[in-house]
Amino acid sequence: MHVLDTLAARGFIQSHTDLDALRAHMDAGPVTFYVGFDPTGDSLHVGHLLPVMAMHWLQAAGHKPIVLLGGGTAMVGDPSGKDKSREMITPAQIAHNLAGQKVQFGRFLSFGDGSADAIMVNNADWLMDLGYIRFLRDVGKHFSVNKMLTAESAKQRLERNQGLSFIEFNYHLLQSYDFLVLHREHGCTLQLGGDDQWCNILGGADLIRREIGSAAHALTVPLLARADGKKMGKTESGAVWLDPARVSAYDYFQYWINVDDRDVARFLKLYTRLPLARVAELEALQGADIREAKQVLALEATTLAHGAAAAEEAAGAAAKVFAGGASADMPTHTTALPAPLVDVMVASGLCKSKGEARRLIKQGGARIESERVTSVDAVLESEGVVWAGKKRAVRILAG
Repeated sequence: MHVLDTLAARGFIQSHTDLDALRAHMDAGPVTFYVGFDPTGDSLHVGHLLPVMAMHWLQAAGHKPIVLLGGGTAMVGDPSGKDKSREMITPAQIAHNLAGQKVQFGRFLSFGDGSADAIMVNNADWLMDLGYIRFLRDVGKHFSVNKMLTAESAKQRLERNQGLSFIEFNYHLLQSYDFLVLHREHGCTLQLGGDDQWCNILGGADLIRREIGSAAHALTVPLLARADGKKMGKTESGAVWLDPARVSAYDYFQYWINVDDRDVARFLKLYTRLPLARVAELEALQGADIREAKQVLALEATTLAHGAAAAEEAAGAAAKVFAGGASADMPTHTTALPAPLVDVMVASGLCKSKGEARRLIKQGGARIESERVTSVDAVLESEGVVWAGKKRAVRILAG
């Protein structure tokens, strides 16, 4: 199967330039492509993984990925999909975030010196010392303000009278310039990104055409929402990070095993490397058997992000907890005992606030071991497993 057909069959393609031209370009030889990631946090999260997995499939077909870390563009802030300006982050924060993100790409891509091995670049290397007047003369002349105002991110902000700062308005030019630099220095002819980046990606392809007279291609992946309408990669307690210090392998596994039944087949295609034939087998499962498909999804997704050993440990711990027991591998929290249960549930991360914990108890959703808690004044006297609902539990240790 041609890699473009693979991407389409797995649900990766949202918007694109001429796919027939891109197919012919790929058939003529390996293509160098890139995806940009601004280091606004010190870890990737599940929301980043869709373009990363698309990169995986392109690399598996012999094409060369460039991971562009936006050390320069992060100084400006991407307005795409935002209803207000991003908070400015310092150079020190950017450096810290870059270090955290770098190590995570190796789980999904192969880096090295081979023809199809991925490389990593930082756009700070060419943006930070860019002469502004020269940039305006050489690059800015190719961009129409009228056209830039038609971008969805700009239109929404202006229609809501939320404004768009001049520095954010420049982001479109900077990202477009990234594509031009990578085309010149690495022969990059394809940019991928989330669909909210469509206008920026087209800007880069158009800049290459105007400056060099060469063809460049654009491809975006969809912006996913879960079947329940909530944003992909978000939970009640926050984002699902890849950094195990922020989200343990066990909690990462739990995120995937607890997805809505309606999302399982779609996520197996997007977030695992399983062959489509195997996905079809799992997609055919019905009723209670869907849990088998969820187990496979959780194990495969956790293996990619955390490694096989951590994924197996998480699966074993989850199975034990599901059966009603405790496991040494399940999340733990150490606190002085005895302690009010409401306080323990907040401190351990089971609930975000005391109000939420009290509501859960009143609704009958809290347990200590197998005993349902009926009083908001309950006290946890000794070590044990505290449950919030049927699927989330923390082992509480005295200390």
